[in-house]
Amino acid sequence: MREEAYRAYAKGISHILQAGQLTLPYVLLKHYKRMGLTESETMLIIQLIGYKQVEGLDFPSLDELQERMAMPTAMVTATLQRLIKDGFLSIDEHVDEVTHVQYEHYNWTGLWEKLGKLLSEDIRNQHEQLKAKEQAHRGAQQELNLFEIFEKEFGRPLSPMEYETIGGWIDDDRYSQPLILLALKEAVFAGKIHFRYIDRILLEWSRNQISTPEEARAYTQKFRGNRS
Repeated sequence: MREEAYRAYAKGISHILQAGQLTLPYVLLKHYKRMGLTESETMLIIQLIGYKQVEGLDFPSLDELQERMAMPTAMVTATLQRLIKDGFLSIDEHVDEVTHVQYEHYNWTGLWEKLGKLLSEDIRNQHEQLKAKEQAHRGAQQELNLFEIFEKEFGRPLSPMEYETIGGWIDDDRYSQPLILLALKEAVFAGKIHFRYIDRILLEWSRNQISTPEEARAYTQKFRGNRS
């Protein structure tokens, strides 16, 4: 019986603890520093939320707050004033419709809006980082395809120096990949499939301030028209 009594006692204590539990957004504990809150301000916020959720008290007195805080009443007052000034907290006034008694309660809209803004910025940053990674991946894939296209047109694997030449066109000369491919196409059309000829084409286009495939096609057609 004694063991059963202990179990019943433990179960009763468990129910009591559950009944007095405080629901607190984890993001508040995780990001309070990023929002510019001090540990004292954050603990005061937690105490206010606890009063409301567990005890149903919307507007605890300064003495009630001071009893639970490791700070004097004057510091509690100053901390509340900072929270209100910085927009984390506000005080709303209401009048009871039955008794016509005026009462006040703390409004947490500012805190939740700041937390929401912080989380939305994190989501946006994550999306931007993911987008940048995808773009980098696509760029790397395009470069790989560029090398593969050259090897296909040349009918053989490229040498290390030829790889460096293509990389120099992209990184140093800032030629776009479509422009490089068009120069390769022109070399194939002319029956001169070698890197020196392709480089001469790209250099000629660069000297004439040609930076897009459309401009290069127009220039080439004009050049061929003048020759004929």
